[in-house]
Amino acid sequence: MSTTTAPAGAELLATLHAALTRYVVMPCEHTTNAVVLWIAASHAQPAWAHAPRLVIRAPERRCGKSRLLDVVEATCHNPLITVNASPAAVYRSVTADPPVLLVDEADTIFGPKAGDHEDLRGLYNAGHQRGRPALRYDASTQKVVTIPTFAMAAFAGIGAMPDTIEDRAVVVHMRRRAPGERVAPYRSRRDRAPLRALAEALSEWLRADLDTLEKAEPAMPVEDRAADTWEPLVAVADHAGGDWPARARAAAVALTQQAADTGEKSDGVRLLVDCRAAFSGAFALPTTELLNRLRAMPESPWGEYGPAGLSAMKLGSLLREYDIRSTTIRFPGAGQAKGYQRADFADAWGRYCPDTSLFDADEGGGAVPAVPAS
Repeated sequence: MSTTTAPAGAELLATLHAALTRYVVMPCEHTTNAVVLWIAASHAQPAWAHAPRLVIRAPERRCGKSRLLDVVEATCHNPLITVNASPAAVYRSVTADPPVLLVDEADTIFGPKAGDHEDLRGLYNAGHQRGRPALRYDASTQKVVTIPTFAMAAFAGIGAMPDTIEDRAVVVHMRRRAPGERVAPYRSRRDRAPLRALAEALSEWLRADLDTLEKAEPAMPVEDRAADTWEPLVAVADHAGGDWPARARAAAVALTQQAADTGEKSDGVRLLVDCRAAFSGAFALPTTELLNRLRAMPESPWGEYGPAGLSAMKLGSLLREYDIRSTTIRFPGAGQAKGYQRADFADAWGRYCPDTSLFDADEGGGAVPAVPAS
């Protein structure tokens, strides 16, 4: 990193931060920093191995999500905004140096009443990682055509986006402005031009150093897919210098943890978590007793999971995905019954729901001794 580039970069990011908070009340400083770095990273897309998504979601209307998307559109690289698009149109919009795909009203595509848009979701999922093209057969030439999918994308809508989208995204939880919170009105005809000038300055700064950014291997405070998503943002922060490297890493940790705390669990992971609670005080449970405990849990889905609630067959099907199977167990004083042993869940609990803080009291407890029937 050159000593002349870093101060200029830090100043540009500070200018973008000021522009963002002028027009939008952001949920917190970590989120503001993340959006600033996401916008900046969009100007260096050719350098990245992954194209992080930006999800702007709100529980209700008038929470500022569309206004935030307006500012993102005005300051990101080569924006292409739409409220709806066919898969074919999106495929043909992605080029070797792609636009940034911006989707407003994304709940009309991915919401519970949106219908089937699996092709679009598959495209947006594949486009998170470089080298994941779509293949189509062109009958006129009798050849297979390779279509690129790699492009950064932002989605704004009411409610959650699909898990596969949010798992690849920086997620912004917008909220309605409180009394006393004020922002400047945004008028595209008046305000977009100076923001586009800022975008050009960001592009000039970052595009001059694509080789350096492509080779960057920043120390990451998060792991796995979160690291893939945040690496471009942290690399930009390191390249800018100043206090941005610390701000980027703090935002990555805070928002990744928030996503883990608030994200929707799959049925399988929810079942693992609830089974752990159900095994309180027991080393083994008959299948019927485990089902009764699961169905009785407040706010759990198992009482309505099927016409009569979660069945033994469906329970077995879900748990087999984690290599957990029922067996015939001898319960002292109660004979034999099909059931599950707590020990068989240990590996899956450690891999898929390792936070045991809520269950520490259960460990080692309980006096329902049982052994597999011979």
